[in-house]
Amino acid sequence: MSSSAAGHDCCGGFGNIDFRKVARWEQRTRKLSRAFGSPYLACYFLGSSILLLNVLRSHCFTQAMVSQPKMEGLDNYTTYFLGLVLLGGGIVFVLSSFFALGFTGTFLGDYFGILKEARVTTFPFNVLDNPMYWGSTANYLGWALMHASPTGLLLTVLVALVYVVALLYEEPFTAEIYRQKAARLHKRS
Repeated sequence: MSSSAAGHDCCGGFGNIDFRKVARWEQRTRKLSRAFGSPYLACYFLGSSILLLNVLRSHCFTQAMVSQPKMEGLDNYTTYFLGLVLLGGGIVFVLSSFFALGFTGTFLGDYFGILKEARVTTFPFNVLDNPMYWGSTANYLGWALMHASPTGLLLTVLVALVYVVALLYEEPFTAEIYRQKAARLHKRS
């Protein structure tokens, strides 16, 4: 089997899974929470599925890059170092976001009714809106530059566009659920 065929088979179909639709369905029906007996268990299951598919996505991203030719103009120490810096910065944003949000905050817990006391505004959220998404994008961009890969650059743009579309749905939802929570708390006091 050729490497390009293997790369296609590696990720075929997984891009069609939209976990936000699953999460919105859960938010409306609570069927996953009932099936698992707990919103936390249901969220951990969905989050674990997302995490495993992210590992697969990263693997497929790497396979697509290494199976394609390098771009000669990017194949130098300066570009490699820039990629390394972007990868390092991306890791800082992704990990610090995860530590600030926790597992359920990172993996759609708000759709399961699992909310933080308030929206997180500490680092890295005080430096950058949506640091998990932009940190992840920086990781892919850094990895593409380190591999001098035009394919990686193109895939990074695709990842960023998917994140932008996701934010069009997530931002208003998150703002609304925390507005509703604040209104409920205000009524109680």
